[in-house]
Amino acid sequence: DPRGLYTCETETQRSSLQVHYRMCQNCIEVDAPTISGIVVADVVATLFLAVAVYCISGHDRGHTSRASDRQNLIANELYQ
Repeated sequence: DPRGLYTCETETQRSSLQVHYRMCQNCIEVDAPTISGIVVADVVATLFLAVAVYCISGHDRGHTSRASDRQNLIANELYQ
């Protein structure tokens, strides 16, 4: 524990220094590989989420579009 009162004495002078030091007991040291791993995982998760949203977002490939349904309904000679 580095807290306390430190003194320095010479032949003619005496100086003191009060040290207040707070140590972090729940801290984690983060180095460059850890940060790069977090960034890569974030990019991969974002891409995965974007692909999932794109695939789920209502792309009905088996059905015809509504515009073609309207063209079939209006093609009757009576309504032309």
